[in-house]
Amino acid sequence: MDETCRTIPRTVPSGKVHTRDEILYHPAFLSVERQIALHLIGIHKRAPRLARLVASHRKWLLTHSLFAMNIGRDRTDPTSGLTASRLMQVATDLKVASKNTAASFLSELLAYKFLRDVPDESPDRRLRRLETTEVSNEAMLSWFLGHMSCLDRLDGGNRAAMTAAEPRLFQLAQPHAATALIHEPGWRDPRDSIGHFLWSEVGGLILHELISRLPDDAREHERIYIEGVSLSELCTEFAISLTNIKRMFKKAEVVGLLGWDEPRSRGKLWLSQSFIEDYFYWQSFKFAQLDRSIHWAAAELRDDNRRS
Repeated sequence: MDETCRTIPRTVPSGKVHTRDEILYHPAFLSVERQIALHLIGIHKRAPRLARLVASHRKWLLTHSLFAMNIGRDRTDPTSGLTASRLMQVATDLKVASKNTAASFLSELLAYKFLRDVPDESPDRRLRRLETTEVSNEAMLSWFLGHMSCLDRLDGGNRAAMTAAEPRLFQLAQPHAATALIHEPGWRDPRDSIGHFLWSEVGGLILHELISRLPDDAREHERIYIEGVSLSELCTEFAISLTNIKRMFKKAEVVGLLGWDEPRSRGKLWLSQSFIEDYFYWQSFKFAQLDRSIHWAAAELRDDNRRS
């Protein structure tokens, strides 16, 4: 066999590109949602400080934007890549945060060493160039591979194995997906039923915890009861005040999206089917775009290999 053929990793996905509707209504999507919820909770347990910094939807949008900028850096152009001013501009353009909020977020990432300054190569001294650190890169790759494994579950594909074998796929697909998702209204602006969780600090983690506990028949009933949910235990697990978590749940409870079978938030928690389906609807945008992006990245690499 030709040596070149042996050394170039396989970059042909065995799974198909799924539409958003195909993903949303796939019989395995409930189990996929439980799988990714547990995966993301696992990232939180391994690196809670890092996970908390992306646990609200606002910070998710900012984090994926800055990763896309970082990966897109052109080494021959010292003004390219991630800069503080560029991220603050994206935050205001997308209307997800003020410049002050974005600046505060960057300060947190720098303080906890999830970002670092890059030696100044730019002729413009006003630019503060930054880059992601190894711990951040590992967490983002884990996030990406977790989603690839879930997509593989829909069709027995090889997305996760392919990405693990060829790191350039992640380098291409993450910016491609992030750029598309932050401009996709269906993802950027979640429905109000779940939005007040997602825009809250660690609200995303709370939803992961609830989704991870769904029974197999959750999509078949108007009310789905979940065992073992305690607000005080959620407070301890995700380091959030009881006042804040009660506020999150109360907003959903007053409009009939969830509730408890005993007074004073006691007994079993139930979730309405509309609450779950709104969450799945929102998630389907992410999975569909990630599927498009990994197939696009694989095609790009195959073209590069042919040209070389």
